[in-house]
Amino acid sequence: MGMRARARSMLAGVRKLSKNRLGLAGSIVIGCFVGVAILAPYLAPYGPMHKSFNERGELESLQKPSARHWFGTTMQGRDVFSQVIYGTRVALLVGILDALLTGFLGTLVGIAAGYSRGRVDDFLMRFVDILYSIPFEPFAIAVLCILGPSLWRLIAIIALLLWRDPARVIRAQTLTLSQRPYVKSARASGASNLRIMWVHIAPNVLPLTFAYMALGAGWAIIAEASISFLGFGDPGVMSWGTILNHVFVNGQIGNAWWWSFPPGAMIVLLVLSIFVTFRAYEEEFNPRLRRW
Repeated sequence: MGMRARARSMLAGVRKLSKNRLGLAGSIVIGCFVGVAILAPYLAPYGPMHKSFNERGELESLQKPSARHWFGTTMQGRDVFSQVIYGTRVALLVGILDALLTGFLGTLVGIAAGYSRGRVDDFLMRFVDILYSIPFEPFAIAVLCILGPSLWRLIAIIALLLWRDPARVIRAQTLTLSQRPYVKSARASGASNLRIMWVHIAPNVLPLTFAYMALGAGWAIIAEASISFLGFGDPGVMSWGTILNHVFVNGQIGNAWWWSFPPGAMIVLLVLSIFVTFRAYEEEFNPRLRRW
């Protein structure tokens, strides 16, 4: 299938999402998160580090949800609702960038390895095997301790270890596609290897690419929250994981439920929405999944 035909098929799949209630609901929720991230400075009543004081000049520490503070306040008197809104920006930034990097690197390496075979395939797959031997959390913590905590470094670390899965699967698919008659015909007609990989193979592995991009976005959001919860996140940004870290450090996990529940709920809701949207879209390309 050509690239234009594949693009038309994907657009048709997007239109059919409106008929899948679960997928439509997931898409709406994701759209809401995107809107909140874009309009964060206008939606948040306070800055993420702003301390609130009452009329008597007293710090509003650990205030329960109220009309003034919808999600209550932290021990330092900061508005939890505002922090959660600003945390949406970090979650989407990490999810989108790591999804794009994962899809690009995984597809590039997978196609190159599967089509080239031989030494190129052996080298790339052995490199993937090495990456599989690296545990994420210890590796991320070690790098951030050496180089210093940074959101951009964390995004790079997640992408470095995340593209290995799509690379291996796309390589296997490329091995099959490279033996198809239309690829052999293109090769016999004098088409260059680069053209065959880009025009004849890449469009046919795009469903796998998008599948791993969706899964990668959810995994990246959870990974960033995990590292930030452990205290190795970027101190200059307010993420959902950082909020949970502050709750834990201040010993309020079991006491200030309004402080810990919102960021945890947002992580679950966003990741779940990404998964159900991807699942609904995948069913349009693989009707056999509808039976399950």
